[in-house]
Amino acid sequence: MVFVLQLLSNGWYFQNKMKTLSIIIPCYNEAATIAAVIKAVKKADSLGLKKEIIVVDDKSRDGSNKILKKLARRKEIVLIAHKRNEGKGKSVKDGILKSSGEIVLIQDADLEYDPADYPLLIKPIIDNRADVVYGSRFVGGSPHRVVYFWHFVMNRILTTFSNMLTNINLTDMETCYKAFRGDLARKVAAKLKSKRFGFEPEITAKIAKIKNARIYEVGVSYFGRTYKEGKHIKWIDGAKAVWEVIRFNLFE
Repeated sequence: MVFVLQLLSNGWYFQNKMKTLSIIIPCYNEAATIAAVIKAVKKADSLGLKKEIIVVDDKSRDGSNKILKKLARRKEIVLIAHKRNEGKGKSVKDGILKSSGEIVLIQDADLEYDPADYPLLIKPIIDNRADVVYGSRFVGGSPHRVVYFWHFVMNRILTTFSNMLTNINLTDMETCYKAFRGDLARKVAAKLKSKRFGFEPEITAKIAKIKNARIYEVGVSYFGRTYKEGKHIKWIDGAKAVWEVIRFNLFE
């Protein structure tokens, strides 16, 4: 009996229930990188879990959809194609609700985040130590490309402001890399309202409100893009996010 309890406490039973990692990739005008990202995702170590790759094309206009349709015909991905541009938040929500994995992970369609970091993100969940894992660009010793100072400042402001209202101590609330227990991700996604970049503060607020949710943070590498290289987010999105932190923590 003691041996059985020890196995349970070490996460052995939980690990053996884990079979599939669902990877959600929102895509908008990423024809230059999407094929390389999917190739890297397929190659990435998922610690023995089968990969379910779900790509949500948000009405791209640069040929991304043609690439994705080809991959979908080969059954390399599951493709969701929006009939009109709806935003990153809506794309992630639709992808999560389509998922079936015991773990759900969000992956951007550019080359800023490295799928080689998947083991860091999913192991705390596999070991039954975490329900949610954030991949922080600001902790750990992984490589980080030096890009925009004011983006860094705005991220720090938003993360600190979010922490003040959620009472959790994240270092990178705006990170793309977030991994969740699948059942929790689908439950939360069904209630998401933000269609665009407000997704990050909204899902953080909703996770923080879940009683006894175990939230972890791990350091990940980051290879940020310049606007010339295709970066989408603008300063106005950061300004909107201030209101969204207030909205989703205090009013919804």
